[in-house]
Amino acid sequence: MWEQIQSNKRKSVVLVVAMAAVLFGLGYVIAEASAPGAGVLGLLVAFVIWVVMSLVAYFRGDSILLAVSGAKKIEKDDHPELFNIVEEMTIASGLPKMPDIYIIDDTSMNAFAVGRKPENAAVAVTAGMLGRLNRDELQGVIAHELSHIINRDVLLMTMVGIMLGAIVMISEIYLRSMFYGAISGRRYSSRSSRKGGGGQGIAMVVAIVAAILAPLLAQLIYLAVSRKREYLADANATVLTRYPEGLASALEQLGASTTPVARANKATAAMYIINPFAKAKLSALTSTHPPVAERIKILRSIGGTVTYGAYQEAWGKTSAKKAGHLPQSALQDTEQGGAVRKADPRSQRKSPRQQMRETGDLLRNINKFIFLPCVCGLKLKLPPDFKHDKVTCPKCSREHAIPIAQLAAAAAIADNLPADKAGQAARPPALGKTSSGETLTIKRQPGEWMTFKCTCGATKTLSPGFTAKKMKCKKCGRTIKIA
Repeated sequence: MWEQIQSNKRKSVVLVVAMAAVLFGLGYVIAEASAPGAGVLGLLVAFVIWVVMSLVAYFRGDSILLAVSGAKKIEKDDHPELFNIVEEMTIASGLPKMPDIYIIDDTSMNAFAVGRKPENAAVAVTAGMLGRLNRDELQGVIAHELSHIINRDVLLMTMVGIMLGAIVMISEIYLRSMFYGAISGRRYSSRSSRKGGGGQGIAMVVAIVAAILAPLLAQLIYLAVSRKREYLADANATVLTRYPEGLASALEQLGASTTPVARANKATAAMYIINPFAKAKLSALTSTHPPVAERIKILRSIGGTVTYGAYQEAWGKTSAKKAGHLPQSALQDTEQGGAVRKADPRSQRKSPRQQMRETGDLLRNINKFIFLPCVCGLKLKLPPDFKHDKVTCPKCSREHAIPIAQLAAAAAIADNLPADKAGQAARPPALGKTSSGETLTIKRQPGEWMTFKCTCGATKTLSPGFTAKKMKCKKCGRTIKIA
């Protein structure tokens, strides 16, 4: 495994330098086209952009990719089973720290990992995948993503992905400026002739062509990462789980899905476990991933023992083309792996309908919905911007008072609604911190429902019968005083 990690580090350097060369060339050509003799200045500007973007990619690239994907961090109480799976695979893989877990509010089925090193890594899964895969299948996907963290694949893709974004941004800015400048054609034409006539016109044409081709060249460099990383991650996942069918079944369902990831883009496509653009027809030159069918075939051709050597043998037998080779250090590692285990009985406990319902509740919880249990057994789910003070149960027709009514009324006052509507609202609760910043003080009216948020973002609800003078937030451990 050490050989592949070192190889990925070398590729990171080579690809970042290649991206820099494209960026420098684009800066030089655009500067010369704008003002003859300004090419050196263009190189200097491009160099500054390269340094800044490289630093941003290294130190904040994971946060940027998670934000672009719309991922939201969850805690153990939000989905205990997913946390348990990640904990198991973290221990099995020997990672020094359990990755943070994020959920993407998307009905598609996919996942990716980010992080410049194992100590600050994160794994993100879509809600669609969480609602459809059973425990064994989900474990296979998580093991695959943790393998990318172990092999430093995520650092490589994060760095190059951010650099690709910079090149696309500069090209777009220049092309748009040329488009809007061309609207006043005569003025633009006369200015070009004064600045050098035909030679300047040729320079502009070259700059336009470069601005169009540079993002395409950068995209090819981005996709030039060896597809061996996906095969190696699959092999490592089977060794960690000792259940190849789990990952094979997950890939089969992911490959059959026709729903693309809504917020995926060219800069993040290679991060996902499969191509996030549904039914994408890609050649071997531009493909970010090996064919899903081939990966499944390899996994299902592994015999009764799971080792890197067994995966390599299955790869050689099933691959339509000449199979690659896993690192010799991995093939010689006889301590990892073992006999293929049986399916986990816990994978059969939930029905698909129940699983989708639990996933929906998870999304509502992280989006700060209010849950009200009715005595008939139905759980009412209200969005955080719910404005009414009462709600009727659709099952038993009981009427429930809404604890959030006070906060909703406060929002109505803040929005400058008519006085007759705002006047019906109860006085909103006053929130404050002590000088130490560790204690949150809540002022409330006795005998009323009250809902508020801790400074960590956790939602708390106090019933009319709550009489305690203080409580502790389970999420951040902060002491909350009730005044």
